[in-house]
Amino acid sequence: MSDCNTRIIAPSVLASDWAQLKSEIERADAAGADWIHLDVMDGIFVENISFGPKFVGAVRPHTSLTLDVHLMITHPDNYIPQFVRAGADCITVHVEADHDVSATLKAIRDAGKKCGLAFNPATPFDAVVPYLKQIDLLLVMTVVPGFGGQSFMEEETMPKAQAAHAYREEHGLSYHIEVDGGIDHETVHIAGDNGANVMVAGTSLYGAEDMTRAITAMRG
Repeated sequence: MSDCNTRIIAPSVLASDWAQLKSEIERADAAGADWIHLDVMDGIFVENISFGPKFVGAVRPHTSLTLDVHLMITHPDNYIPQFVRAGADCITVHVEADHDVSATLKAIRDAGKKCGLAFNPATPFDAVVPYLKQIDLLLVMTVVPGFGGQSFMEEETMPKAQAAHAYREEHGLSYHIEVDGGIDHETVHIAGDNGANVMVAGTSLYGAEDMTRAITAMRG
């Protein structure tokens, strides 16, 4: 994974044309994406259902980019081996989910993968602090998770991105700070100014007339 101060652009497959999955992955790759972001939703933890390990496995042969897999599922610990086998490079779980967070993060790392921890807009930063020394990535959700196309929640979430950045610097840690939800050519710079470096974007990239130009604009 790149340095935690390098801006990383991660198109979200949720917003792509799944009927053209191979070409949509290759389009993001050719446009200059750094990672590919995959949102896994179980219909229980969030009120939407997306895809599972086999879908991630279908993406893997079509890119050498980092597959950034975000598990919005109730029992992520039960599925870590399946996503490891599917070819995930980084697996992110939610602090709010029903599992032993520390044990799940250890299982991901023991499998040789990068591990991430996510938290929702309503969850305080203090909830993730006990785990920050275990992770490679902290995902600050900038919308209520479950559906694409929502508006960026600046007031509720940017103070937490700032806190994550300050904690990282104060304690000599090196986790990435990722944002997901409502990220476009304007909000990406707000997030960056508040300490985030990994930018997940769905509609604003896959819906762009020119994805290469959209990614370039997001780099700033």
